[in-house]
Amino acid sequence: MDEQLIKTVNKLQDAFVTVGVHNPVDLPQIVVIGSQSSGKSSVLENIVGRDFLPRGTGIVTRRPLVLQLINRPAKSAPKENGDVSEKKGEENPDEWGEFLHLPGKKFFNFDEIRQEIVNDTDRKTGKNLGISPVPINLRVFSPNVLTLTLVDLPGLTKVPVGDQPKDIERQIREMIMTYITKPNAIILAVTAANTDLANSDGLKLARDVDPEGTRTIGVLTKVDLMDQGTDVIDILAGRVIPLRLGYVPVVNRGQKDIDSRRTIHSALDGERNFFESHAAYQNKAQYCGTPFLARKLNLILMHHIKISLPEIKAKISAALVKYQSELEQLGDPLTDAAGQAANTTLSIITEFCNDFRGSLEGQSTDLSTYELYGGARINFVFHEIFCNGIKSIDPLEHVKDTDIRTILYNSSGSSPSLFVDTNAFKVIVKQQIKRLEDPSLKCVSMIYDELVRIINQLLGKSSFRRFPQLRDQFNMVVITFLKNVMIPTNRLVQDLVAMEQCYINTAHPDFINGQRAFAIVNDRMHPPKPSQPGAPATGRPSVTMTANERSLDDEMNLNKDGGFFGSFWQNKKKKSTTMEPPPQVLKASGTLSEREQQETEVIKLLIQSYFNIVKRTAIDMVPKSIMLKLVNFAMDGLQRELLKELYNPEALADLLKESESTVARRSECKKMIDALKKADTIVSSV
Repeated sequence: MDEQLIKTVNKLQDAFVTVGVHNPVDLPQIVVIGSQSSGKSSVLENIVGRDFLPRGTGIVTRRPLVLQLINRPAKSAPKENGDVSEKKGEENPDEWGEFLHLPGKKFFNFDEIRQEIVNDTDRKTGKNLGISPVPINLRVFSPNVLTLTLVDLPGLTKVPVGDQPKDIERQIREMIMTYITKPNAIILAVTAANTDLANSDGLKLARDVDPEGTRTIGVLTKVDLMDQGTDVIDILAGRVIPLRLGYVPVVNRGQKDIDSRRTIHSALDGERNFFESHAAYQNKAQYCGTPFLARKLNLILMHHIKISLPEIKAKISAALVKYQSELEQLGDPLTDAAGQAANTTLSIITEFCNDFRGSLEGQSTDLSTYELYGGARINFVFHEIFCNGIKSIDPLEHVKDTDIRTILYNSSGSSPSLFVDTNAFKVIVKQQIKRLEDPSLKCVSMIYDELVRIINQLLGKSSFRRFPQLRDQFNMVVITFLKNVMIPTNRLVQDLVAMEQCYINTAHPDFINGQRAFAIVNDRMHPPKPSQPGAPATGRPSVTMTANERSLDDEMNLNKDGGFFGSFWQNKKKKSTTMEPPPQVLKASGTLSEREQQETEVIKLLIQSYFNIVKRTAIDMVPKSIMLKLVNFAMDGLQRELLKELYNPEALADLLKESESTVARRSECKKMIDALKKADTIVSSV
């Protein structure tokens, strides 16, 4: 029953390898890692009991070798000399190998197995000593093996040799990490015992992914080559680098043994004699050697499979649901049946327009909890970006007091004004209202960008990935439609600003009138003085000036530096009775008189009051205009536009041509679903 579990995992492995796609289920397996010279190949051959792995210098293993060992009882009578076939390469009906890429073909000669590994490696990687992550699956049936699943990976190397890629070390390391990072992988770290254990490449990588050593087994090779008087007892006792699953020392054939064609049967006998006769190991000989390693790996793998089986079942079920859902989204291939293309196009247009409307109205089925989407972003543009942008505009930011004084004089013409001229107020406030046009048009542009953002997100759905030409046509029609709608929207927004400019409604109930403005300015410039002792409690003392005093006061004020034309006269070092013509460009200069200061402040107060009214109107009306002319018009007219431009029976065949990636993905999903169904049947039988 226990070995049946390993066979079950082997079947699962085969089921997923045949589909040629990434295995969605992490299956329990033993992964063999180590440096080139650590003796990995010899360990595997000793476990199998056969010479079947390629030999040579440099990187010999250039692809992962998934080795499935299956114990089966012998049917033929045992030979007197059990290793005759091993010596001469003869066929043994009880032992054979099968490659997954050659279904139905049995290799009874293990020399041919070795050659096929070389040939298939060259077919994938070429003969330039490069590596490939595509595995070779080999299944060995024999009465002399314990049921096991091992993955042999290329040995770690430091320096590229010959035609090897310059980054060969990185490639091998990444390949090894892909296998050993999986939680269900048992790591078999092979290290030469005659080297420093702290420098073991295999153990270093194993500790990176398994720092506690809970799923790592150490194999110590070349124990017989250690210096006399040294042994690995401290390592076996866990006093050097402890591993939860421990270490197993083994003795492999040396290069001389291989060259002289020493049989593995003979090598295993020599290994047993070495441990039984060695002073340091004879008391622990039963825990040393390749046979003990094979039994230990068999027990560990079976135990690991028992623990992992419920998780494997759950992952298979989840993956099956996932791929079936994806296949349903990809849909069936379109046929030439009458009306199928038209119905598909109509369905896509209707779904697209419904999703577009739902995104704007907050009725989408995919409401995000992570970020604002669709209509919520438009709301943010209106009430945060645009509103705050309009509120931040200061109507007096670019208006100086001297500019207001100049406009006041220009607006009164040749006759000095008796009161503040409203023309000056209108000229300035119209200029400031014009400043609202630019941010209002920018708001239109932002809403257009948000609509395009929604369109792009909807065009990323699976139905459009399936039909790339239809997606491109959709995008072109929708963008052209929105750009055309932008024209009347911008015109309406510009008209709103123009309306505010063409008629200054000074009768607006929120507008401060001139009398109130004068009173406010007067209070600012002449605050009431505190009462003097003995003076009346309220009111100001009235001072009446005679005509002569007023004339003298005016003459004194005229001679001060701060008059309107003060700077013009002050440029003369000496007063002249000769009158000279005014300069070509006459500008206001000098300090404002009290009256000019008062009139300027009144104008500024009126401008601020009226501009605040206009800003409130713009904040209210511009979003309404955009919603009317752009957003709502797009929601109501988009489906009609798409039907007019795309619903053409003659062009539908080209528009609904599926992408190559869709066809390939559908085929991949079908293969994976078949593999997962087969895997589900396999695990359900356990």
